Amino acid sequence: MAKMEVKTSLLDNMIGVGDMVLLEPLNEETFINNLKKRFDHSEIYTYIGSVVISVNPYRSLPIYSPEKVEEYRNRNFYELSPHIFALSDEAYRSLRDQDKDQCILITGESGAGKTEASKLVMSYVAAVCGKGAEVNQVKEQLLQSNPVLEAFGNAKTVRNDNSSRFGKYMDIEFDFKGDPLGGVISNYLLEKSRVVKQPRGERNFHVFYQLLSGASEELLNKLKLERDFSRYNYLSLDSAKVNGVDDAANFRTVRNAMQIVGFMDHEAESVLAVVAAVLKLGNIEFKPESRVNGLDESKIKDKNELKEICELTGIDQSVLERAFSFRTVEAKQEKVSTTLNVAQAYYARDALAKNLYSRLFSWLVNRINESIKAQTKVRKKVMGVLDIYGFEIFEDNSFEQFIINYCNEKLQQIFIELTLKEEQEEYIREDIEWTHIDYFNNAIICDLIENNTNGILAMLDEECLRPGTVTDETFLEKLNQVCATHQHFESRMSKCSRFLNDTSLPHSCFRIQHYAGKVLYQVEGFVDKNNDLLYRDLSQAMWKASHALIKSLFPEGNPAKINLKRPPTAGSQFKASVATLMKNLQTKNPNYIRCIKPNDKKAAHIFTEALVCHQIRYLGLLENVRVRRAGYAFRQAYEPCLERYKMLCKQTWPHWKGPARSGVEVLFNELEIPVEEYSFGRSKIFIRNPRTLFKLEDLRKQRLEDLASLIQKIYRGWKCRTHFLLMKKSQIVIAAWYRRYAQQKRYQQTKSSALVIQSYIRGWKARKILRELKHQKRCKEAVTTIAAYWHGTQVRREYRKFFRANAGKKIYEFTLQRIVQKYFLEMKNKMPSLSPIDKNWPSRPYLFLDSTHKELKRIFHLWRCKKYRDQFTDQQKLIYEEKLEASELFKDKKALYPSSVGQPFQGAYLEINKNPKYKKLKDAIEEKIIIAEVVNKINRANGKSTSRIFLLTNNNLLLADQKSGQIKSEVPLVDVTKVSMSSQNDGFFAVHLKEGSEAASKGDFLFSSDHLIEMATKLYRTTLSQTKQKLNIEISDEFLVQFRQDKVCVKFIQGNQKNGSVPTCKRKNNRLLEVAVP
Repeated sequence: MAKMEVKTSLLDNMIGVGDMVLLEPLNEETFINNLKKRFDHSEIYTYIGSVVISVNPYRSLPIYSPEKVEEYRNRNFYELSPHIFALSDEAYRSLRDQDKDQCILITGESGAGKTEASKLVMSYVAAVCGKGAEVNQVKEQLLQSNPVLEAFGNAKTVRNDNSSRFGKYMDIEFDFKGDPLGGVISNYLLEKSRVVKQPRGERNFHVFYQLLSGASEELLNKLKLERDFSRYNYLSLDSAKVNGVDDAANFRTVRNAMQIVGFMDHEAESVLAVVAAVLKLGNIEFKPESRVNGLDESKIKDKNELKEICELTGIDQSVLERAFSFRTVEAKQEKVSTTLNVAQAYYARDALAKNLYSRLFSWLVNRINESIKAQTKVRKKVMGVLDIYGFEIFEDNSFEQFIINYCNEKLQQIFIELTLKEEQEEYIREDIEWTHIDYFNNAIICDLIENNTNGILAMLDEECLRPGTVTDETFLEKLNQVCATHQHFESRMSKCSRFLNDTSLPHSCFRIQHYAGKVLYQVEGFVDKNNDLLYRDLSQAMWKASHALIKSLFPEGNPAKINLKRPPTAGSQFKASVATLMKNLQTKNPNYIRCIKPNDKKAAHIFTEALVCHQIRYLGLLENVRVRRAGYAFRQAYEPCLERYKMLCKQTWPHWKGPARSGVEVLFNELEIPVEEYSFGRSKIFIRNPRTLFKLEDLRKQRLEDLASLIQKIYRGWKCRTHFLLMKKSQIVIAAWYRRYAQQKRYQQTKSSALVIQSYIRGWKARKILRELKHQKRCKEAVTTIAAYWHGTQVRREYRKFFRANAGKKIYEFTLQRIVQKYFLEMKNKMPSLSPIDKNWPSRPYLFLDSTHKELKRIFHLWRCKKYRDQFTDQQKLIYEEKLEASELFKDKKALYPSSVGQPFQGAYLEINKNPKYKKLKDAIEEKIIIAEVVNKINRANGKSTSRIFLLTNNNLLLADQKSGQIKSEVPLVDVTKVSMSSQNDGFFAVHLKEGSEAASKGDFLFSSDHLIEMATKLYRTTLSQTKQKLNIEISDEFLVQFRQDKVCVKFIQGNQKNGSVPTCKRKNNRLLEVAVP
């Protein structure tokens, strides 16, 4: 991303004219065109001297980032392009460094962006002032006061979705370092009539919708509210939902802001309870009733809403019901109680709702002030931020618009006075001759409104206080009598004949020619709104509430403090507040932000010239420009002026060594600028006409282009020379490196050639020596061979006579001996491993050694088996003996045997010694238990099986009940004659008993077991050990058993089992029992 261009002056890369003082020619059309041109290029800020014009873009712009804050921090006001941050920085630095209290006045009509501008000012000041835990807490509280006040004081209007319906002035207090200490908020004229009635297309205050949308179900039930907006008469339904506004999320923001500002939980709940009570007041409806004396009175239709309001506020229901039906008038010692008709009851209800909400709002402001006020008593510097309603001209203008426009008249008056004062002070400070400036002084309009004897507000108060019948018409008649001759007052009923036939002026209206234009006011409602009357009965009812907050809002309801004096009117209160505000502003250095709304559609990229023109007129912006440029249109300090234009003169370029003023004088003389076009002040140069400034800018632009060409030429020359020198240096380096490389390569070639020659010579010498050695060796071998043959010949000649008779036998024996010796030596190296199961054996080399070879194999196998057996413990020997015994008994006879080979013989499968269940059985057996296993005993009658514990000891075979452990049968081993079983893969076996023995009274036993091989083997070995006789093991698929007196054939057959692979037994008849084996 390209780096953002850094501007060094307001005049650099200017779109249109950044400062309207420099606009040429100056008229309404060029003024609007300049604003539109800048607006179309997203330049929403424009200066009029030190005044900032802000055009609402109705969209987010990337010009408020932390980087922008740093860009404008500690910079001269005109150093960068126009921005609200520039004015904020100027005000903050003047306060911090020059010890001048500041005020920032933000004005404009509804929807122009005043509230957002005040937020931006506060956020900028918060960003550039000091840091620290306490400072950050103060800054956070100041910033978080905005969401709270916006929720309770802002509403959606046809012109603005977040319109401030009250005026706000905040004094932010700083210490000597410029760190915030706290603040004080003042509020002006909350539009409380909005609580009970809103114009079409507008909403009530935000907090009502936020509460119903964002509160939890638990909180709504506690406040006796429902989430449906249509349930409440005070809420307009045509604009209940606003596009882009999340009331539920805003409610959470407000609750969080209240917590940060310092509201306790019970305080926040009390505030919401008052809001709920106001909502429910609108649902109270009245019906007429006639009394006996003929007077009309009102009654509440549905008392359920009244009951819930009383429960919320802690007011006795009968007290509040009477306050809505009767009015008590006190005069000295007398009390008169009168009934209220339906219209008066509705008026009382709405008056209570408006007073309750407005007093709650004032309490909120005071409560926030308690939290954000400075905690120290050191001397403070103050910066005030005024966010107040702009000038309002509606189709129907009433009392609210009248006093709002009165406030704007006062602000315009102080703006003109302070602007002229600031201008005059600067001229005097710079020792420039001051010329009188003609301008429209709106003091005459202010006097028309606020004069203590003949002013409109004074006459309104007088009319409200006089006895007799007082109506809006009588007030208008009085205005027509007193103000008829005033040049800024117009009425059709006045004595002035020029308005008698003016059809644009209705009879029930009067018109005032304000500085911003003529405004037509409807006189209806002036008297009631100025009275702002709340019946004493309602005040006393509110004071009797057990709800602490509501009780504190109505101190006049205390019977002990009854004041029969009439309370001040709304107009007089507002007049006093405005006077206090003006007095406060005059003690501070003013800074102005004029906000303009570009269109009525609240849409981006739309600029309605007629609407903007109207705002320019009533804001007096053209007049402001004329005042600013009445003397000199532009002024600038000598240092930045000389720095900006020094390239236009050879004597000041590139560096001027003398004072800056002298340099500027030399510069202007060199440029031959007419003397009447400028003046030299003490620290600034003053230029009278914008054309002179633009001429300087044109000369500077041309000179900068010439300088740029010169810089480009010098740069290109430098770049070419640098490139040539670099190429030259590179060529030298490359040549040096190449020569080095060539010499190294030549050396390597010479070295490798020498090595090759050396290797060839050494090889030739070695081969020559090898040939000589081989020749010598062959000579020695030849001599040895000849000598051996010769000696052999000699020996054979000498011994021939001794060996000739049995030489063949000797040679045969010798040869045979050598072959056998060689055979044994080879067998030594080819012996297999010592594992008994290793069947490898070397092959025999000669046929005549076949029997010897087999015998050696047998001997070796016996020997390694003995070595393997010697490793066994006694227990292992016993196990293998049993396994060997089983092999001899069942191998190749019983199909179940192979699966038992890998299973160890455990014997005691039931832990009789450890299981307390078998304690009785253990006590009954004194011998060592060899086998303890659960078997299935086959019933002799029907072939069904029953679980029994099979126990084998040294002398007996026992059967016990599995559940109780009771011994059922005991058979001595001497009475066991035979064991029979099938050859198949089943666990059935029969134990044959000796005929005539006591155990054989019921006949032989037939069992089924999962460990048949182990049980038969152990029974065989135990019987052999005790009786010294081998037990007969019969393996056959058909054998006879003795059941009592009958001999029964047990026959094993193949069959498909329903229960899987488990064999089944079935008694066919008295002579046959079939076992089905899968």
